[in-house]
Amino acid sequence: MENKEHILFTRRFLPMFLTQFFGALNDNVFKNALLLVITYGWINLQNSHISTLNNLAALLFILPYFIFSATAGQIADKYERSFLVRMIKILEILIMLIATVGFLTGNLWLLLFALFLMGTHSTFFGPIKYAILPDILKPQELISGNALFQSGTSIAILLGMILSAAVIANSHGNMLWISLTVVTIAVIGYCCSRAILKQPVSSPKLDIDWNFFRTSFKTLAYARSLPLVFIILLGNSWYWFYGATYLTQIAQMTQQNLHGSENVVSLLLTFFSVGIGIGSLLCRKIGGDRPNIKIVIAGAIGLTVCAFYLVISLSFIPPHHSSQYLSIADVFQLGAAYYHVMFAIILLGICGGFYIVPLYTMMQAFAPQSHRARVVAANNILNALFMVSSAVFSIIILSILKLDIRILFSCTAVLSAIFTYVLLKKLKPKLASAQQSLEN
Repeated sequence: MENKEHILFTRRFLPMFLTQFFGALNDNVFKNALLLVITYGWINLQNSHISTLNNLAALLFILPYFIFSATAGQIADKYERSFLVRMIKILEILIMLIATVGFLTGNLWLLLFALFLMGTHSTFFGPIKYAILPDILKPQELISGNALFQSGTSIAILLGMILSAAVIANSHGNMLWISLTVVTIAVIGYCCSRAILKQPVSSPKLDIDWNFFRTSFKTLAYARSLPLVFIILLGNSWYWFYGATYLTQIAQMTQQNLHGSENVVSLLLTFFSVGIGIGSLLCRKIGGDRPNIKIVIAGAIGLTVCAFYLVISLSFIPPHHSSQYLSIADVFQLGAAYYHVMFAIILLGICGGFYIVPLYTMMQAFAPQSHRARVVAANNILNALFMVSSAVFSIIILSILKLDIRILFSCTAVLSAIFTYVLLKKLKPKLASAQQSLEN
C-alpha cells in the first residue's frame, strides 16, 4: 500500500496537486488583494460603499457556480481532462491580465469583472479536479488524495492571505507588484498543468446542452435519482453553509467582540485554515484508507460542540474601553479568554476536516464513472445554494433582527446538530449496503 508521501510525489498525482494548489493560491491572492484595495482606499471610494462592494464581490464569485456548474460537469465528462485543465489555466492567465489592467488603471468594475471570471474559472475547474482523482489514484488512495487536496487548499488560502497582504502593504499603492504576482502564479499553474497525464474520456458521445439553466435542473435531478450520492452531496453542502456562516463573520466578530485589528482577523483565519489542514491529514491516520462514516460523525459532533465552545469563550472576553483596536501582540498578552477563542477556531477547522474529507471521498467512490464530473457539478450547485442561504440567514439574524453574533453562532450550531443527525441517520444504512455490494 502506498503512503501519502509516495502518492504526493508520483507523476500521477503531483502535477494535478500543484495545479490545484496554485489555482487556489491565486484565487485567494486576488480576492484578498481586491478586498484590501477596496477597504484601504487604494481605489477612490467613499467608506459607505465598502460593505456593499464586499457583498457584491462575494456574490460575483459565487454566481458562476449557479450558472455554469452543470455545463462544466458535462464538458468534463465529454472531453479529455488534462487538455481541459490546460485550457482553463490559459484562461486564468488571460483573466489575470484583465485584472492587471484593472489594478493599474484603478478601474474597480474591471476588477469585479475579473473576479466574476475567476469564479467562472473555478466553476469549470471544480468538476475536473474531483472527477480526475479516482482516475489517477487507486481506491485505497482516495482518502489520502482528498486529504492532500484539502490540506493543500488550506495552505494555499493561508499563503494567499499572507502574500496578498504583504505585497499590498509593501508596494505603497503601486499596483504593478500585485499584478505581477497574480500573473506569475497563473503562469506557474499552467506550467504544472502541462505535466498532467492524459486521462480516459468518460462519455465521448455526450451531447452538451448549452442551456445553462435547463442543464442545471437536469443535473440536480440526476443527482437526486442517486439516493446515496444525493445524501452525500447534501452533507457536503451543509459544510459550506456552516463554514460560510462562520468565516464571513470572523471579521465582524474580531472587531466587535474581540476588539481586534485587521491583523487579528488574519490570525484567526490562519488558525481556521491550519485546523482544516490538520483535520484533513488526520482523517487518513485515524480512519484508514477507506471512507469511514465514524470520522464524519465525529466531525459533525465537533462542529456543534466547538461552536458552543466559541460562543462561551466570547462571553468571557473583558470589555475594551479604548478606541484603539488590539494588535496581535495585545491579544496574546490579554490571557486565557482570548486563547480559548483561538483554540475554538482551530478545533472548528479540525472538525471541518474530519467532516468533509470522507464525504468528498464517498462522492467520488459512489458516483457512476460516466457521470462523475456531473455529480461534482451538482455538488457545486448545491454548495452555492447553501452558501447564499447562509448569507441570507446571517443577514436576518444580524441586520434585520439585530441580534448578537453569538446568537447567530448558537443557532447555526443547533441547526448543524439537527441537520447532520437526520442526514447521517439516512446515510449510514445506505452506505453500509453500497459498501457490501462493492465487496461482493
